[in-house]
Amino acid sequence: MSILDLKSREACRWDAVALGEVMLRLDPGSGRIRTTRSFQVWEGGGEYNVARALRKCFGLRTAVVTALVDNEVGHLVEDLILTGGVDVSHVKWAPFDGLGRASRVGLNFTEKGYGIRSALGISDRGHTAASQLRPGDIDWDQIFGTEGARWFHTGGIFAALSAETPDVVIEAITAAKHHGTVVSYDLNFRPSLWESHGGTERAIEVNRTIAPMVDVMIGNEEDFTASLGFAVEGADESLSKLDPAAFGRMMAAVVEEYPNFKVVATTLRDAKTATVNDWSAALYADGELHVARQRENLEIYDRVGGGDGFASGMAYAFLADRSPAEAVDYGATHGALAMTTPGDTSMVTLAEVERAMRASGARVIR
Repeated sequence: MSILDLKSREACRWDAVALGEVMLRLDPGSGRIRTTRSFQVWEGGGEYNVARALRKCFGLRTAVVTALVDNEVGHLVEDLILTGGVDVSHVKWAPFDGLGRASRVGLNFTEKGYGIRSALGISDRGHTAASQLRPGDIDWDQIFGTEGARWFHTGGIFAALSAETPDVVIEAITAAKHHGTVVSYDLNFRPSLWESHGGTERAIEVNRTIAPMVDVMIGNEEDFTASLGFAVEGADESLSKLDPAAFGRMMAAVVEEYPNFKVVATTLRDAKTATVNDWSAALYADGELHVARQRENLEIYDRVGGGDGFASGMAYAFLADRSPAEAVDYGATHGALAMTTPGDTSMVTLAEVERAMRASGARVIR
């Protein structure tokens, strides 16, 4: 029997639904934001990236719940979402006031980094349409009841966008749980997002309100300390060195306080440089710790989206009725592959993920 009580595929229109902001990512390629004269444009967002990968890589039926401005920039984001195959029927469209003073589309300028130069992200997302979503704006009973969804994913980035977005998260999760949908939540702590409304203290307050309703909790060691207030002596240093035992100790403490967590998962990363990382992942379920094989000196092309790649690979495995051990391997492998291409979102296939899970090298495929 699966550790997650998932609804049947036949009973649901959606395999997965995500709630979060979708931004335009402006990418200077191998250059710098401050000196570039052109940008490649992608779409991306922590919660959305999971739904897109589940659709584009893993072939599942997904939808995103967000808000966009009804202007040419908003419809550019819509076009990018549609290219990824994600349904947009639950996007709330905000009117455009001619200036973007009332509502706008968020922008994310991101450099990949190289060698000793770290990746760099500059967000320009004040007063965005998604940050202005309020309880009552979305018909959650329509999504989870009438249409039906097997999995719902959201996280701490969307919850941090405004003083009101935590209430939208709580409203959504409450409806999902009422209709029997499994809920995953990625803590994804971003200090800059919380700075203007309460900082770390507010982040802990919000996430501790949400946590008792979550089935699958995702986060790294900073997320669990900064977002939920947990600390295990010596965990920070050992986790940074990819010590899964330290993660296991922390997760045992987390699950003791939140027994509703059926799965707790994290990526394990030792960033030697921006372009060379040691990479693994760990998953704690039913009292057991499962660890993906470590990929030493993994070459990184674009690290943004690696964690979301892990979350989507793990979710796919559970939706496909795989074991926790298989789930952490799917997640870690997909996350690693997602970092081999530009942009926030996955460009790989299920066949490539499964081939990489089995392979020990990267010989040419002919």
